[in-house]
Amino acid sequence: MVGIQSRSVEEVFSDVRGRRAGLLKALSTDVRKFYHECDPGELFHHPSCLTSLCLYGLPNETWEVDLPVDEVPPELPEPALGINFARDGMPEKDWISLVAVHSDSWLISVAFYFGARFGFGKNERKKLFNMRNDLPIIFEVITIGTLSTITGNVKQSKDQSANHNSNRSKPRQSESHTKASKMSPPPREDDDSGDDEEDDEQGAVCGACGDNHDDFWICCDACEKWFHGKCVKITPAKAEHIKHYKFPTCNTNKKIKA
Repeated sequence: MVGIQSRSVEEVFSDVRGRRAGLLKALSTDVRKFYHECDPGELFHHPSCLTSLCLYGLPNETWEVDLPVDEVPPELPEPALGINFARDGMPEKDWISLVAVHSDSWLISVAFYFGARFGFGKNERKKLFNMRNDLPIIFEVITIGTLSTITGNVKQSKDQSANHNSNRSKPRQSESHTKASKMSPPPREDDDSGDDEEDDEQGAVCGACGDNHDDFWICCDACEKWFHGKCVKITPAKAEHIKHYKFPTCNTNKKIKA
């Protein structure tokens, strides 16, 4: 297109990944603020009270609730309209879940809008889709780990999770250790020996890639190491159905403690 500077697949993916991070914040750590900004009562005297509001994810990993854009057609596909009207018309967790589903759809629309706008061919579109598909969808992350932040009956803080884990007896076979969640691996239990510093360090990084970047994790019940779900090809949805997870190499190489 004339006047449009081309962008690479990696640049488009970086934009979409930033928007995804912003949407995740709105529906998890910032969920109370997001919920309040969509309160029909608060909007009653606002000029937008009769207008559908949208949840936007921004490339800089932030979010905003705003009116739909004025220009037609818009510069980007628009998110789901009317989230402020729907908020009090259904249970809170169902509303958050619905917004998450529409947010996932919006991210796909944005990604392939850019793909068309910058003239991506078949291979580039496939690469963009695969890069996006390697990330857990927002709906999975929210429903598994953070959906009930508002109601306060599901999500635990990292400190609460660590204390809960330290009070459980070995072996650690509970379902909470095998299900993936968007959190850092919990610290080793209090009854581990004090000179086992190397094991403590390993507990803070992925046993497959050695990194500790923010992602969802799964614990091996054989060696008790934590792994990124992506590294062991397990999604949060799959982890929900795994009662006891064993890292493949642990079939022949179990961890031995002194």
